[in-house]
Amino acid sequence: MNTLKYLLVGFVFGIVLTKSEAVSWYRIYEMFQFQSFHMYGIILVAIVTGVIGIQIIKRNNLKNINGLPIEIQDKEPGSTRFWIGGILFGLGWALVGSCPGPIFILLGAGFLPVILVLFGALLGTFLYGVLRSKLPH
Repeated sequence: MNTLKYLLVGFVFGIVLTKSEAVSWYRIYEMFQFQSFHMYGIILVAIVTGVIGIQIIKRNNLKNINGLPIEIQDKEPGSTRFWIGGILFGLGWALVGSCPGPIFILLGAGFLPVILVLFGALLGTFLYGVLRSKLPH
């Protein structure tokens, strides 16, 4: 039953991203060219929603699906790795025209060349796993 819930949420999320044009290569191109506020508006709404959700969880001591309290760990100090990771992520996003979330939405919408993007994302994840112990954390 839980799997069905996750599939339903993913399905609705995919529809919302598609209808808001967040998976559109053109919208992403506009964002990186600073020609439109559209994608920045979507990202801002996501940030505000996340902040409100985290505050609700923290202030009401909410529990997860298993009845255990939800614990949100503080971030560890150090920003260099976040800057490097963010720049690499942003460069990949700009180069491909899609962040990892919409890859599956674009495949579902019939854009089959995105299979190459999926392969690249999986390869990058694999390489990170292989090189993780050698990277500065």
